Order: sequence, then C-alpha cells, then structure tokens
Amino acid sequence: MPLHAFDYLAAPDKYPPAPVTVVFGDKAFLKTLAIRGIRESVLGEDPDAPFVAFQGNDAPWRDVMDELATIALFGGGRRLVIVEDADSFVSKHRQSLEDYASRPKSSGLLVLDVGTWPSNTRLYKIVEQQGLQIECRAPEKTVGKSKELDVAKLRKWLTSWAKQQHEVKLDANAADMLLDLVGPEFGLLDQDLAKLALFAGQGGTVTPEMVRDVVGGWKTKTAWDLMDAATDGDAAEALRQLDHLLQSGEHPVALLGQFAWSLRRYAAATRIYEQAEREGRRIPLNEALVEAGFRKWPKEALPRAENQIRQLGRQRALALYPWLLETDLALKGTHSQDDRARFVLEKLFVRLAKKLGPKPQRPRST
Repeated sequence: MPLHAFDYLAAPDKYPPAPVTVVFGDKAFLKTLAIRGIRESVLGEDPDAPFVAFQGNDAPWRDVMDELATIALFGGGRRLVIVEDADSFVSKHRQSLEDYASRPKSSGLLVLDVGTWPSNTRLYKIVEQQGLQIECRAPEKTVGKSKELDVAKLRKWLTSWAKQQHEVKLDANAADMLLDLVGPEFGLLDQDLAKLALFAGQGGTVTPEMVRDVVGGWKTKTAWDLMDAATDGDAAEALRQLDHLLQSGEHPVALLGQFAWSLRRYAAATRIYEQAEREGRRIPLNEALVEAGFRKWPKEALPRAENQIRQLGRQRALALYPWLLETDLALKGTHSQDDRARFVLEKLFVRLAKKLGPKPQRPRST
C-alpha cells in the first residue's frame, strides 16, 4: 500500500528512499515536502552530493539512465535523479521503467513525480514490491462503499504542522474554522498559518477569533452568510450575498471551492446516517453531523446544522455530490465566462431553496 505523505513526513527516517520512489497526487505542497525529505535523506548535509532534476515532458530516457549509472567522482552516496511532472515520461517509457524497476542500478536513486499513479498497472505493482510510493492527496476514509475526506486526520496534521513549522499552538476550534475557510489546500493553509503565527507570537495560541479576523474579514462573513441562507432555504438572501461577493471581484471557481467544502459535509452526514440504518443502527442526526466534520462550537452551530440538513431533506442532501460536480465542470468549461458562471452558481443555490407547497387543485368542471 502507498504511504501517505502525512505518515512519511512525520517520520522520514523510518522510510528510507528506495531505488525507485514515486511521489504522486494532486497536492503540490505535500509533494514538495516529500521530495525535500527524500533529498535530505540521500544528500544529508553534503553540498557536493550528486543530484540532478529533469522535466518529464522532455526528459530523454538515455540521459536519465546515464545519470543513474554515473558514480560520484569522489565517492559518497548514491546519485539522486528526480523526474518532475513525470506523467508523460512514464507513459512514454513505461516498458523501460518496468524493466528498470525490476533490476534498478545500485549507483542511483530514481524519483518520479507524477499526478496520477493507477494501481492496476504492472509498474505500480513492481514499485509496490521493491520501491517506495508516497501519496500526496488530501487524506480520505471509507464511509460505506465510498470515500470521504478524513477531517480528523487533516485537523491532526494541521495542528502538528502549526507547532512544528510555525511554533504556535493551534486551538482545536481555530483549526476547524481554518479548514472551513480554506479547505484541504495545503499551501494556502501554510500561508495562513504563517500570518496567524505573527499575531500569536512564538509559542502563542492561535484562537478562532484570530482566524476570523486575519483569514476571514468581511468576505468570509459574507460567504458564511450566503451558505447559511442557502442551506436555510432562503434563496433570495443567498443570491443577494452571492452578488456582493461577485461584485467585490471574487472568482466563481474560488467561491465554489469554499461552498463545496461546506456542502459536501451535509451529503457526508446523510450517507453516514443511511449507512447506520442499513446496519440496523439508529444514530442521532447530530452524531452523523459531527462525524461528517461539523463542529460543536459555538453551541448554536450544531442545532442549526441539524435544522439545515432537515430542510434540505435526504434526497437533496445526497444529490449535493453530483450537483457540485456538475457545477465545477460547468465553471471550468461551458460556463467559464463571468455571466454564465453567475448563472451556474445561482442555479445551485436555487436548488437548495425551500420546497414549494403542493400545487392548488383546479376545480372540476361541472
């Protein structure tokens, strides 16, 4: 099984680089940290240690192999070769990579930085047995037959990273608020922690109020108001707040990222509740909400979330996943222009509006 970046970064000495090491996933920040850890494991403090990097889209196979086979002039460790953005390199030289991974050279260490790394390929299985694979994606957990974002694991990493890298204590509620605002975007989370550390001071504590004031501001308040209005079923207020955000220059794709992070939790809570039903268990709705990532602070937050998910109803809460996917694809494709993008977001919020009552019956003609 691949090693998640969180586990590797927590104890890199436990996982020495293999002759073929693959760093894969869509989170560039985690990949950067993982590759840095590999470099430090191989190169140590020696500035003259051999190291070379290739760009995957134009890396000649012969040159990569020559570097791996080259022995350092003055001895030292193995030669480190990194192929960045290596998806096209892997596709083009898959057979050669399979042969090399089966019988790697002892003189070199090859690191492949890829976005996708399917587990049904022969190359994957060879590296799984003889190499090292580091997954650089947001952590997930299995819920029923599907996978959801593992908020607890993400929160734990964020708290640890704040202490390790920025020398501050991140309050649990502040961590939840920061994740609500930013989502699982690790580079942005690190930048915001750096700003918060300046306010907290070395060894200080980052509080929810700091997160609200430093990271949030009026746009955050407006976005929260919008989401509350939308999930309350008040489409008119949601559209008014959406207009404020778009008029202030917020990009529709960025807005969807904030909204999607919040809306997915309602769908996740519904799936958790349904899974318990299928297993013959009855759990309180607020328990499903907490497991899906809703926080208990402040005290009115959880009761309001319960009212909102009841307003949405089971059918619409489960439909949030395909609706969000449909909206994301439209914003990045057919509706990328500003006016069209507004329409797509408006459509999403109207779908969340309170249901209309039954249509009045027409009187029968006599």
